[in-house]
Amino acid sequence: MLVCTDPAAGPQEYASMEPVDPWVAEMDGTGIRLFGSELEPPGSARTVRVRDSRAIVTDGPFAETKEQIAGFDVLECADLDEAIEVAAKHPMARVGILEVRPFRQLGEE
Repeated sequence: MLVCTDPAAGPQEYASMEPVDPWVAEMDGTGIRLFGSELEPPGSARTVRVRDSRAIVTDGPFAETKEQIAGFDVLECADLDEAIEVAAKHPMARVGILEVRPFRQLGEE
């Protein structure tokens, strides 16, 4: 699950957001959340591309987007419906954007 900011939300909405710690404690307690972390702001990112066998490193994210990935959580859910239910409980769901996506199984096309 990617936790992203929403450019439509203003600073006051983020300031009034519920704390995430109770959600983390609940999901850790049930064993659904395997791992997660906040990320540093996009300004600390580096984009890496290899062209002509040479690594090209640039500051910041490559794609110009208004949304920013703020963090992530690895969830162990029975199915996508359960993952959506878990994401809907996350405080950021009321202010930001949560992208829920299953891992691809190795060997799948």
